[in-house]
Amino acid sequence: MRLPLWGFMILTGIKCESARTCPLDHVTEQGEAGLFGGRPRCRTLMMERRMGEPHSLPLLLLVVGAVLLGPLVSTLDVPLDLPQPPTITHQSPKDYIIDPRENIVIHCEAKGKPHPSFSWTRNGTHFDLEQHPNVHMRAHSGTLVVDISRERAEHYEGAYQCTARNKHGTAVSNDIMVRQPRSPLWSKEKIKPIVIQEGVSLVLPCRPPAGFPPPIVFWMDNNFQRLPQSNRVSQSLNGDLYFSNVLHEDSRSDYICYARFPHTQTIQQKQPIAVKVLNLDAINETMEAFYNDTDLFSEEPVDERKPTFLIPSGPSRSKMVLRGQVLEMECIAEGLPTPDISWAKVSGELPTMRASFLHHQKILRIVNVSEADAGNYRCTARNRLGSVHHTIQVTVKAAPYWISGAPRNLVLAPGENGVLMCRASGTPKPGIQWAMNGVPIEYAPKDPSRKVEDDTIIFTDVQTGSSAVYQCNVSNQHGYLLANAFVNVLSEPPRVLTPANKVYQVIKNHRALLECTYFGSPIPKITWFKESRSGTLDAETHKEHDNGTLEIRVAQPRNSGKYTCVARNSLGIYENHVHLEVKEPTRILRQPEYRVVQRGRSVVFECKVKHDPSLTPTMTWLKDNGELPDDERFVVDADSLTIGDVTESDAGVYTCIMNTTLDHDSASAELTVVERPEPPTDLELTDHKKRSVQLTWIPGDEHNSPIQKFVIQYEDSLHHHRGHWHNLTEVPGTKTTAHLKLSPYVHYNFRVLAINSMGVSRPSFPSKMYKTEPSAPDENPTDVHGFGTEHDNLVISWKPLSGLQANGPGLHYRVMWRQKMMDSEWIVATVANNSKFVVSRTPTFVPYELKVQAVNDYGAAPEPAVAYGHSGEDLPVAAPESVQAYVLNSTLAEIHWEPVTQKLIRGYLKGYKVYYWRERSLHKHNPHHTEKQILTFSGNHSKGKLPGLHPFSLYSFNVRVFNGKGEGPPSRNQQFETPEGVPGAPSSLTVTNPNLDSLSLEWNPPRDQNGLLTGYTLKYHPVNNSNELGPEEELALAANETSVTLLNLKYSTRYKFYLNAKTRKGPGPAVTQEAVTIVDEAFMTHLDKDVGTGGSASAASPFGSVNSSRGEDGTLISWEYWGPERNIYLEYIVENSEGEDEWRKELVNGSQNFMLRGLKEGLSYRVRLVAQGHGDQEPHRSKELTVTVPAVASRQVDIATQGWFIGLMCAIALLILILLIICFIQRNKGGKYPVKEKEDAHTDPEFQPMKDEDCTFGEYSDNEDHKPLKGSRTPSSGTVKRDDSDDSLVDYGEGGDGQFNEDGSFIGQYSGKSVSRDTAAAAEGHESSEAPSPINAMNSLNSFV
Repeated sequence: MRLPLWGFMILTGIKCESARTCPLDHVTEQGEAGLFGGRPRCRTLMMERRMGEPHSLPLLLLVVGAVLLGPLVSTLDVPLDLPQPPTITHQSPKDYIIDPRENIVIHCEAKGKPHPSFSWTRNGTHFDLEQHPNVHMRAHSGTLVVDISRERAEHYEGAYQCTARNKHGTAVSNDIMVRQPRSPLWSKEKIKPIVIQEGVSLVLPCRPPAGFPPPIVFWMDNNFQRLPQSNRVSQSLNGDLYFSNVLHEDSRSDYICYARFPHTQTIQQKQPIAVKVLNLDAINETMEAFYNDTDLFSEEPVDERKPTFLIPSGPSRSKMVLRGQVLEMECIAEGLPTPDISWAKVSGELPTMRASFLHHQKILRIVNVSEADAGNYRCTARNRLGSVHHTIQVTVKAAPYWISGAPRNLVLAPGENGVLMCRASGTPKPGIQWAMNGVPIEYAPKDPSRKVEDDTIIFTDVQTGSSAVYQCNVSNQHGYLLANAFVNVLSEPPRVLTPANKVYQVIKNHRALLECTYFGSPIPKITWFKESRSGTLDAETHKEHDNGTLEIRVAQPRNSGKYTCVARNSLGIYENHVHLEVKEPTRILRQPEYRVVQRGRSVVFECKVKHDPSLTPTMTWLKDNGELPDDERFVVDADSLTIGDVTESDAGVYTCIMNTTLDHDSASAELTVVERPEPPTDLELTDHKKRSVQLTWIPGDEHNSPIQKFVIQYEDSLHHHRGHWHNLTEVPGTKTTAHLKLSPYVHYNFRVLAINSMGVSRPSFPSKMYKTEPSAPDENPTDVHGFGTEHDNLVISWKPLSGLQANGPGLHYRVMWRQKMMDSEWIVATVANNSKFVVSRTPTFVPYELKVQAVNDYGAAPEPAVAYGHSGEDLPVAAPESVQAYVLNSTLAEIHWEPVTQKLIRGYLKGYKVYYWRERSLHKHNPHHTEKQILTFSGNHSKGKLPGLHPFSLYSFNVRVFNGKGEGPPSRNQQFETPEGVPGAPSSLTVTNPNLDSLSLEWNPPRDQNGLLTGYTLKYHPVNNSNELGPEEELALAANETSVTLLNLKYSTRYKFYLNAKTRKGPGPAVTQEAVTIVDEAFMTHLDKDVGTGGSASAASPFGSVNSSRGEDGTLISWEYWGPERNIYLEYIVENSEGEDEWRKELVNGSQNFMLRGLKEGLSYRVRLVAQGHGDQEPHRSKELTVTVPAVASRQVDIATQGWFIGLMCAIALLILILLIICFIQRNKGGKYPVKEKEDAHTDPEFQPMKDEDCTFGEYSDNEDHKPLKGSRTPSSGTVKRDDSDDSLVDYGEGGDGQFNEDGSFIGQYSGKSVSRDTAAAAEGHESSEAPSPINAMNSLNSFV
């Protein structure tokens, strides 16, 4: 339908079927049907032209020509300082619902030059504000404000339309329907209780009152709790509550339907509905008497049934929906069991991105409907008994909508061409009406430059005065579109509206857009330059848009700089400068990483960022795309997030976002919180059998760490104390059942523990007790042994059965034994509560066959296996025979013997022992009293070797056999001799009498000669400072020699000596020694010889000359050294020190000079070098050197030449001069200055006030006078000494005891000294401890002058 303006109707005599307006709207908005039906159809006498009708050829050529002959002007914002028709900038929505708590405000804002004036119509007639005192219009605006506090709001309901006009044109607003919301009360009704049989379907009607806008419906109970809904119980779109089938638990008396009216802030309540669901099996006589309905109870129970639809009815229906709206289709079915609902599109797929299912699949909702959504939709209700279908045929219509946008304003220069287009579509196709300044185009003033053709107005060669506002109204039966667009004819030179020197900032590699918002008529041409007009821009990297914007596709740092946009038309030229800054991008260098953390611990997410230094970054952390919890456990630092004491609620995705004013970067990481699993629950025992049972359980929360296995434990309350749990079996973490093998006669309680990577869960609660029946034992004792503790007994032992193995009460053991290999009867004994049995009076060490069988009150175990044992052992009664010795070498002999027979051993053969001992050495006849040695050969041996013998010695030995009881008698003692061997090393080697070219060696023979000595061999080498050996010299010595003197040696040379002894078997190991020949006999070390102990003498000192030299950094000590030792240090001590323990040491290894620092000036030191030998060798010391450190004259400062001291003295002298002048003046005024007399007259002058005529410098009673002068000090004695003079300059500091502080403050007092005063001062203590300053004295005197 076509919707003209009320203004059209007034001008043309249009009649309408309703008082409601048919508006035109300047905004892009779809019209919809009214709340109480469709829009009124308006009739007009205007000629209609439908869209889609063919254009005539001349008109098409005219349109093309207009486009080619003149520039088409896109939408330009005309500056407000230029003439322009009105443009409505803001208006209220088409449907305005009154808020009863606030005034009615109907917005209408517009701009134009000159500023437009406003007027309103209401219901198609002029709305006179003067006749409505409660309505006023805001200044400089068309907005109406209605005060409803003094008048009812419904008086102002109606259709309002705003008109804005100036001398260049008229713009109109849309039709604004102002309506009062209504929330009528629910009609009174008496609702009877509903009694219904279980299993049938039920519908509880709501039927809320028809209010405006429609209410929101929901169901609640008396406690204002929403009633639970499911696939069985759900609310329909009209508010009714549907039960597919009722259950006994649906019985209640408070099914209440509520209707909420949001605009009035009210909620209406329907009367409660009571529902009683009856189960026929539970009906009793009381219920029958109460309901008094015999037919009800005679019915059979409701059987299961296939689904049928409650809504909609029938097999199919049709539904129409408008394009862009929301499509909701509903299917609710009843049946038993409850049917499931599914949806499908018959001729296509559901739009997954726009489709959703509500109310447990019963409502299919598709948003933003398009023409593609038309077709057949099928809903299916299905349960196990069958299914039912319903088809909904959906037709999509469309209210008018813009194809390429609403018409846009035209700004033309005189003589230019232009086109206004109003391109729209809809279903059915809409019609189009044009108006100019609110008047239908047919009745508007004629304009030769204007040509109207259907949806297009073509302007050719426009002239000044053709400015106007044109309205385009597109409508069909489903709605309308209304748009305002003006044509403004101007002649204006170009101008650039973008602020001058505007700075654009962009991130590197991003697109940069430099604006050049311009205006001019004719339309200016825009040209861009960089830095200067001589530089052209690269077309591949730069693009100039029609709106003046310069686009740099990929900005680089080289693109930074100043850019100039130049706008020019036929009336002038204008240029503007802008600046571009290309910034480095923000990048996260170290992203947060996926974390798995145990509950209660801490976790840190790092997020290190790099950004352009000129940009200010802001770090933000999110959790699951929301804000971080407000918790002190979350600590955000510059580049990290720390979460302390992690809980399970902290799990989620954490995102760090680094924002700058230009860009941002983000990175996310997931936090998984793990913990030991929760204990399993709901333990249940099934499949009960005598020897097995099946245990099932429900796993507890695994806390994000999969359960690896379950451990099943049991407790036997029959045989053990409670709380004693044993592991029974394990199952994988994927299982929740276990088949348990059980033992008879056990009272089982089971529990389950879950194990994941974090540890073991708490145990589950125990299962119910499961008792197994008793039976005979299944097994016999194990580890059956037979042994003897005495020679005539047999002890039979075994490992007893456990409580689980007993299988029943009365457990005891049947013990059986007999001698092996005798085929005698078994001897049987019964043993209970014990695990051994003793058989007495048995033969010694006889083999036995043994059996132990378990027996209880329900029978015996299977036949036991035979074990073997022996009766007790006794000591062997025979010694080995044919004992012989074979000497293999000087330290090894082999002993042979014949084994003792088993019968004579009388026990388990353990082995043989060889006792042997050394009688004496063969070259000495005195015996060695050595203890016997024992060598044991385990097992049945007939020979054994004796290692480690002494050569050239006589040995005795015997052999014995031993068993588990002990040793048998020894064999006869025999002897053997060991041959000679090589001797040991000489017991000592010492160096004596070192001279310039000779020295002597002394030694003692080896302690172990191991034969007859045949001589000694002496070898020696010279050794240089690098420990390299020189040529070897060898000297053979007789066996009876114990010293030798070596001649013709090199002086000051270190030698290394090797000495060994020889027998006929060969030489033995050598003993070594080192010595140094000396340079001068004066350096020889006096030797202390100890012949009895064989002590060694010290060799000559390896140190040469030691020198010193004084430098700026200290004293340099240098020396010569050629000794072998490398552990060398320097010692020094102050000369004439009493204690030798005060030597200080400095390690100087590997060098021959050392800078000694820290020596005190003016002192002398004793310095020496020490080389520490190895082991017990005495250290070598150099000759001591005396080092004297000269005293340096200190820089004395003459205080008399210091500037600060001179200034201080001058200040003090000036102060004293001022004091003398004051006292002189006082004395001339008052006569004599009786200082001494006043002091003698007062016993405590400290508290006497000073009189005007008295110029005594005594103590002052003023509190301020008792405070010391800043910087002055009080004598430690607490008193101030005074001179005996009555009036002396000493008291002024010029001599005697006058004192000054370091800062020059005067601490003496101008008063005579008296005995009484000193006594009083001492008695006063701290009260007289402060000396008055001369400054205080001056201030006091000034007060008298």
